[in-house]
Amino acid sequence: MVCESWKAKLDTYVDGELPEQEMRAFDAHVRSCPACSADALARVQMKRTIQVAGKRFTPSAEFRNRIQKSIASKPQRRFRLGWMLAALAAVILVVGTLTSAYLGSRSGRDQVFSEIADLHVAALASPSPVDVISTDRHTVKPWFQGKIPFAFNLPELQNSDFSLVGGRMVYLEQAPGAHLIYDVRKHHISVLVFQERSLPASLDRSPKKLPFNMETWSQGGLRYFVISDASAADIDRLAKLFKAAS
Repeated sequence: MVCESWKAKLDTYVDGELPEQEMRAFDAHVRSCPACSADALARVQMKRTIQVAGKRFTPSAEFRNRIQKSIASKPQRRFRLGWMLAALAAVILVVGTLTSAYLGSRSGRDQVFSEIADLHVAALASPSPVDVISTDRHTVKPWFQGKIPFAFNLPELQNSDFSLVGGRMVYLEQAPGAHLIYDVRKHHISVLVFQERSLPASLDRSPKKLPFNMETWSQGGLRYFVISDASAADIDRLAKLFKAAS
């Protein structure tokens, strides 16, 4: 079939590990091929489901401390039992580490950037990337009221190359946020907005190996992400419009 060569690279595409030029070609193909877009969306959704499920079973700091205290409190004559508990704790920690590695081999800042890329890819692959379709910011902004626990401003796009497609509600680190889609010269740009307090610290530096251009900043208690295969200059211009609007 025509799409067999594309389908063979779907997992690599979803993980963001294709070379930049191939990534751009794949983005264009996914937007025009219903079969590949459905497969890509299914893979992204499965990946995010596994990420969320894996976090539920990561050993907590309280659990590790409890195990360590139980080992330390045992007398010398019960050394063997203490050693077994220590081994058990080590196994649990190793399993937790391996689980985290399997779910992306990154945590904290890099994990957030990975999930942002997943949200962008899912939007590209979805036949309905937005829930509210409108080029009017005065229609899109009110749609989010009551759906997310914060408010934000959308920029005025007159005399610019950007056009608003619409928006949808999304989750990052189990926190609700806004996902806005803009078009510029046949490229889709995702703008995602979340509350700063719901995300890990130290997000101001964008990742170097991400197959998309991205800019992120904090303003007014909110964290903004702008991501796309569009040029870095276009990303910067749209980011500046948002900064001015906020």
